[in-house]
Amino acid sequence: MASQSLDRLLSPRSVAVVGGRVAESVAGELLKLGFTGDIWPVNPKRETMAGLACFASLDDLPGIPDATYIGVSREAAVQAVRSLHVMGAGGAICHAAGFSELGDGGTPLNDALIKAAGDMPVIGPNCWGVLNLLDRTALWPDFHGCEPVDRGVAILSQSGNMAINFTMQTRALPLAMVITVGNQTVTDINDMIEALLADERITAIGIHTEGIADVARFSEIACKAHATGKPIVALKTGASEKGARATISHTATLAGSDRFYDALFARTGVARARSVPAFIETLKLMSAAGPLPSGRITSLSCSGGEASLMADAVELRPHLSLPDLSEDEQEAIRATLNGFVDITNPLDYHTFIWADFEAMKQTYAAMMRVDADMACLIYDIPRADRADTAQYDIGLDAWIAAKQETGSAAGVIATLPECLPEATATRLCEAGITPLFGLDEALDAMNAAAAVADCSPRPLQSPEVAACPADILTEQASKTMLAQAGLRIPESTSCPIPEAGSVAAGIGFPVVLKASGVAHKTEAGGVALNLETSEQVQAAADAMSAISSDVLIEEMITGTVCELIVGVTRDPQFGLALVIGAGGILTELLDDSAIILLPASRTDIAAALETLKVGRLINGYRGKAGDLAATLDAVETVARFATDNATTLEELDINPLMVLAPGKGAIAADALIRIRQI
Repeated sequence: MASQSLDRLLSPRSVAVVGGRVAESVAGELLKLGFTGDIWPVNPKRETMAGLACFASLDDLPGIPDATYIGVSREAAVQAVRSLHVMGAGGAICHAAGFSELGDGGTPLNDALIKAAGDMPVIGPNCWGVLNLLDRTALWPDFHGCEPVDRGVAILSQSGNMAINFTMQTRALPLAMVITVGNQTVTDINDMIEALLADERITAIGIHTEGIADVARFSEIACKAHATGKPIVALKTGASEKGARATISHTATLAGSDRFYDALFARTGVARARSVPAFIETLKLMSAAGPLPSGRITSLSCSGGEASLMADAVELRPHLSLPDLSEDEQEAIRATLNGFVDITNPLDYHTFIWADFEAMKQTYAAMMRVDADMACLIYDIPRADRADTAQYDIGLDAWIAAKQETGSAAGVIATLPECLPEATATRLCEAGITPLFGLDEALDAMNAAAAVADCSPRPLQSPEVAACPADILTEQASKTMLAQAGLRIPESTSCPIPEAGSVAAGIGFPVVLKASGVAHKTEAGGVALNLETSEQVQAAADAMSAISSDVLIEEMITGTVCELIVGVTRDPQFGLALVIGAGGILTELLDDSAIILLPASRTDIAAALETLKVGRLINGYRGKAGDLAATLDAVETVARFATDNATTLEELDINPLMVLAPGKGAIAADALIRIRQI
């Protein structure tokens, strides 16, 4: 990370452009956007560039540039960065490829670039550039679709081509800054986000990335963004693993790298989008309206079909709801409509008041006064080249007037993106109304905005680095360690196979028999359940002699309501994470689990449990319920054990944690620990 501020680089008063064709394109884009500072082309073989006089070298410049766009070969780029650092320049954008993206082949030049930059910011290499629409600065070698703005959102993109696509949107998203991050060799995405947070003109920040190198620092910056009311929206793509992870346990199988990012974003108040359109709509909504504290929305349309679509779509999004209207709210709305209208939310107000400005305004205002985070008008405008759209302006005028009268948060949703012209969307933005394109994308945006509203962001700790190999403890040793931490385990003992029958009698029947030292015992034939005599125990033990010389005998737990998996895994980027989900032999098949980054609170654990299907069994389903308090106690004990042993614990797997009826507890029936001995 460069230690200098990014201010001069992102908002320069003087720009040097180094190179030939690429540099000339940058100079042309600066002029086209109306940059008012100095532009100094550098090319020893040319007299002019984009109508400007060229300088033979950086040393010949009339001043020290705030920003320099370097559009030359990779070797020459390193030399240019070195010269700029020596002269005290504000920073550089390195366009050339051929560095770390080549793997080991690019390492020498990558290291040389880092050394050459020193404490000077460098964006790239292997990047397209920066568009600052606030200060009319285009450090950009190609066309784009942006216009100058006074305030708006910033987008940081790992892809130059995707960055260009973002600038071409016609969805009334006010773009204030676009930065392509490139390889992030010197200046990384965390540095850029931090710089954007300090600019009051930036209303929200969008990031398009395959991964974040310094997750702990990102978590600190994201928490700061949430606290200062500057939302971050992430479009996370790719599924690359950041280091080898052991797969001896079910926990490791469930904890894929992308799920860690879900947990990271949920913990730090970052809204995650799953598609490019949803990314644009979420960024726009978060910029204009911010998080939706309750997730309660109201919906109006003049079509029963649209009302049904809205009801179905909201049902699929867990953080949103269409609240029932109170009697007073119903009466206020009914007073504005025909008696044939059913006063509900979503509201189909029919066409009786169509094109009647005053009547529409009254209905809209009454609905806006309902206790909700946002009032949504579903409004699709026909194609202007094939229909007279004048009457549709009346409805929009009424919606704008109702917004002005009530001061309510309001949006307009087009079920199809094509049915909301850009000029209309821009007009809505100017009136303080959020235009949303596409019903699904709009509701995805609102669902994301509601999901982050309840977040109490907490940064992560930097992950511990493994110092020595980890040992796998036996099931009995694992359980003993967990029991010492406060977890309830079955009564048990281990013995050689020939002694199994006689030892079992001392525990009391029925019992469970397990082969010692075998992972995934069920699949290996190393588990026998509900054995009721010494003879049954000995026969089962003899059958396991091919896979183990010792067996573990323990009491058979009965009266189980459900089985959970509770585990801990270590990720090189994220550190320790807790996994809870449906347990037993169908863990992977059911795919019902949640990840919580550690350290975690009881509230975190309870919230994660509520997201699981198996959680419904514990809370009560068809007359049966589990011991919720004991379950939370058990999971909290595991989380505390993990954080207490953070420097040595590599992996932990309890499968199953058997949840009994209320008041009966929760018992760890099987456990595995992999831990480093220091």
